[in-house]
Amino acid sequence: MLTTLSDILKVIENLSPVLIPVAIMSGLGLIAGMGLAVASYFLAVPSDERAEKVLERLPGINCGACGYSGCGEYAKAVAEGEAEVNLCVPGGDKTAEEIAKVMGVDAKDVIEEIALVHCAGTCDKTNARMEYKGIKTCESASMHYKGTGVCQYSCVGFGDCVGKCPYGAISIRDGIAVIDEELCTGCGLCVPACPKGIIGMIPDKHTALVRCSSKDSGAVTRKACSIGCIGCKKCEKVCPEDAIHIVDNLFTIDYDKCTACGECVKVCPVDCIILR
Repeated sequence: MLTTLSDILKVIENLSPVLIPVAIMSGLGLIAGMGLAVASYFLAVPSDERAEKVLERLPGINCGACGYSGCGEYAKAVAEGEAEVNLCVPGGDKTAEEIAKVMGVDAKDVIEEIALVHCAGTCDKTNARMEYKGIKTCESASMHYKGTGVCQYSCVGFGDCVGKCPYGAISIRDGIAVIDEELCTGCGLCVPACPKGIIGMIPDKHTALVRCSSKDSGAVTRKACSIGCIGCKKCEKVCPEDAIHIVDNLFTIDYDKCTACGECVKVCPVDCIILR
């Protein structure tokens, strides 16, 4: 027990080899901290309040549909006057209007898009060519076996796109991915998730659509799927707007020209064209 001043001094003397280095390091840490605080104050880059306000109005899913790497980059570009206020497809017209108010400009309509799975090969329309035992992902199955279906262009159906959709707009039904148009915002995150490349973005308007991606000849496609495009060109011949052309044995459409007249739907012998 420490009873006298001399005892206390002896204890301090014994601890000095430890206390002195600790004190020195603490002092250096304090000086360094103060230096960083001063540097951060004088060297800080002023934040753009408008960019922050624009960012607050964006969905925050960083989908890249606007053409930028994420919401932060898009907000910065808008604030600097390098990007239009209507590029956020998932946010739609409401978000564009809110951003326009922040920027003090007139709002512009957003060109809405939705995702489309270019495959209608459900279990009753085509068949599997194997009993797949590997990892149940579309990417894995496509990498090793080009998918499990007879048609090499068909939806694999393991739902890689389902996991990427932040809005729950995609589900697997009868072996293929199906888009719920009411839930789809056009973010496009499902597009790169499909290893077959059969999901695409289309204008959200009344138009003709082809539910097939096969580029095989008509004879090969017909054997693989009862609803696949056979490249017969009947749709191309009846289109009054010259909006349809058969390229690589597959129906292609110019959405700017299509008036959704429905003539192509009437003549399609395999019912792979629909109107929406």
